[in-house]
Amino acid sequence: MKFCLKNLFLFFALAGAFAAVMPLRAQSAAQPADPANEHVFLVMTDGLRWQEVFRGADPSLLTKANNDDRPVDQLVRQYVRSTPQQSRAALMPFLWSHIVPEGEIYGNRDKGSDAHVTNGLNFSYPGYSETLTGHADPRINSNDPVPNPNITVFEWLNKQPGLAGKTAAFGAWSVIGEAFNRQRCGFTDNAGFDPLTSIPMTPRLDLLNHLKAETPRIWDDETFDAPTFYTSLEYLEAKHPRLFYLSLGETDDWAHAGNYGRYLKAANRVDIYLQRLWEFVQANPDYRGHTTLILLTDHGRGDAPVEWKSHGQKVPASKYIFIAAMGPGIPRNREVVSGKPVTQNQIAATVAKLVGKDWNRETPAAGQPLSGITVSH
Repeated sequence: MKFCLKNLFLFFALAGAFAAVMPLRAQSAAQPADPANEHVFLVMTDGLRWQEVFRGADPSLLTKANNDDRPVDQLVRQYVRSTPQQSRAALMPFLWSHIVPEGEIYGNRDKGSDAHVTNGLNFSYPGYSETLTGHADPRINSNDPVPNPNITVFEWLNKQPGLAGKTAAFGAWSVIGEAFNRQRCGFTDNAGFDPLTSIPMTPRLDLLNHLKAETPRIWDDETFDAPTFYTSLEYLEAKHPRLFYLSLGETDDWAHAGNYGRYLKAANRVDIYLQRLWEFVQANPDYRGHTTLILLTDHGRGDAPVEWKSHGQKVPASKYIFIAAMGPGIPRNREVVSGKPVTQNQIAATVAKLVGKDWNRETPAAGQPLSGITVSH
């Protein structure tokens, strides 16, 4: 892949300027989550390896061949440090300075922490479906844009007392719309290049809709992360949902293209977006002190020097993922280093538990909530 995106990224940088920057204030996780008032933000970034999350940038992959045949000096200065702990903090500073100290993270295989998918396929749609429903489904065996036959935890919660009409989902990849079954789910499910029309139009939203429609398309079924994120932020500001889902895709796309430089930059932008979401939370009384943020990926990837570009059944190591969370009821300051494995199928029940609902009773096949989460009764 050799093309110049400098001007295109300038558009997205201008869109980013719309986000208000608020001072961060750590949300206490000492008290249990209050189900009657809790909000859950579930964020996924496609195909981000646990290796970069816990080790930071891999210097062996920072070559001109892995960076559109361009020099990598600036990338090395930005992201490479003398230790893995310093490198990971340079790549994802908000994750390591705020989310982990105020919450927990699983999946550092270097320290004996095992987080993995259970669907056995290790690619996108099966991973999204497993996350959203709490179980693998052999019918979800491709990335074809077919409506998910399963009820997701978001669809179910959206019909529960106190939660009805308070759910929204956004995704850069168009298939995210089908993972929620947009024809049936009953809430805003904005994915790919689709304009957002379910809230009053504003100049910012109009610009974002035009950016998605009119900028060059590198991937036929996926827009860039920036317009997806800022579109979702417009919705948050207008509607204040209690259940919010965001899926970002560039970490997977650039890795498949063999562009490690853009892959790292995409991961860094994910971290920036997490920070901006948390700034939004802290600036809004309804959210502040009553919001849990969960971050994970749909699948992992293989190892350097070649398989980092790939994933799937033929790359067994791509089943390994990471899971991070912070907010009320979440154990604090915990990089899990050993113990029982955690799995992607536990996320749906975790989301439900935080708002006082039992997804396992509704869907017995679903994994149990993550351990250690406390909820008031």
